[in-house]
Amino acid sequence: MDNNNNNQIQNANQNQNENEMKNLEKKVTKNLIKNYSNLLNGNSFKDFSIFVENKSNPFEIKVHKSILSSRSSFFNEIEKLKGKKEKEREIEKKRLFHSFFSLFDKDSISKQDFDKLKQFDIFLPKSFLIENKEKEIEENQKEIENKFIQENQQMKIEIEEKDKENQQMKPIFDKYQQKYQKYLEFEKKLEPIKTNFPQFSETRIITEEEYAKKLQEWINDNDFFSKMKKGFSTKRDGFDCENWHKAVDGKGKTLVIIKTKDNFIFGGFTQVGWTNDKSKWREEDRNRDDGFIPDSNAFIFSLRNDKGDRKPEKFTIRKEQEEYAIFYNLEVGPTFGSDIFFIFTLATGYSNFGLSYNLPNGIECETDEAKSYLAGSFNKWKVDEVETYFI
Repeated sequence: MDNNNNNQIQNANQNQNENEMKNLEKKVTKNLIKNYSNLLNGNSFKDFSIFVENKSNPFEIKVHKSILSSRSSFFNEIEKLKGKKEKEREIEKKRLFHSFFSLFDKDSISKQDFDKLKQFDIFLPKSFLIENKEKEIEENQKEIENKFIQENQQMKIEIEEKDKENQQMKPIFDKYQQKYQKYLEFEKKLEPIKTNFPQFSETRIITEEEYAKKLQEWINDNDFFSKMKKGFSTKRDGFDCENWHKAVDGKGKTLVIIKTKDNFIFGGFTQVGWTNDKSKWREEDRNRDDGFIPDSNAFIFSLRNDKGDRKPEKFTIRKEQEEYAIFYNLEVGPTFGSDIFFIFTLATGYSNFGLSYNLPNGIECETDEAKSYLAGSFNKWKVDEVETYFI
């Protein structure tokens, strides 16, 4: 009986002790959990930081290294790296950082920080992010360089193709360039040259002051020189004889200046002018119908030969040839006797100097020297310009 009682007492004491231990364990566990929670969520004594980088919302998580170490082999293994060489440590760190994602759960960091982390698919420590950022920049730089090389190569190919195309087009371009240059030269010839002597302000022939003064001296008519105008120019009006007559006929006093392609300059002057109105002729000549018009004051002149070493000269009408001073016909241009004449066109002319006008001393009529004196040859000398002035 006593033994039974003792056993019962012992069992009761044992159960009581077990219950007390369980209660104590529960109490300690509860206090530990509370302390752990306070330690986890509080900022006091936290000795490790995890930086989460995000352009719009970067933040820092402060944690207890001892707690992380108790829950993760990551921090335990970091301690093992201390004795290794720098290169080995870097390699090992990279391996550890890649396993860093599984480190965190609700028991490792505060709920507030854990909720922040849930918005990121991937997060890494700041040092690793910087390292990867540098790697990304390096890769981007290489990509930019490769793209630049490709574009440069493509540009080089395009330039080579363009150069090849230009080389093929060069003969054609040169040909048209030459034509264009000739056109510009032709245009330039059409433009009048501005001179210092008003009476020839738009001439392309009388560019020497000496020539202007000589013409003014020979004509000796201030009224003519003060009022005259350039009524016809082959550069402007063409080489058709009929057009020349339309501009010149009936104008009275008329000055014709001729320049050849060989740079001879000569011409003639008449006070009567070209007209088929016989009422303007002398009374004794009105019955004539051969086309010749008399003018005792007509003359021809030479201003320049091809070498430019000839002095300007004036040649008056021969007395016996006064009635043949000029010739009128719509198919014939400005004709002075038989000494200067044009047939059908002003582009080419003829000269048989000495038949109607006085020759220079020492030169005989009908000789090659006489025929070539004014224009360098007897027939078909080519005209550069014919200018005709009248009031």
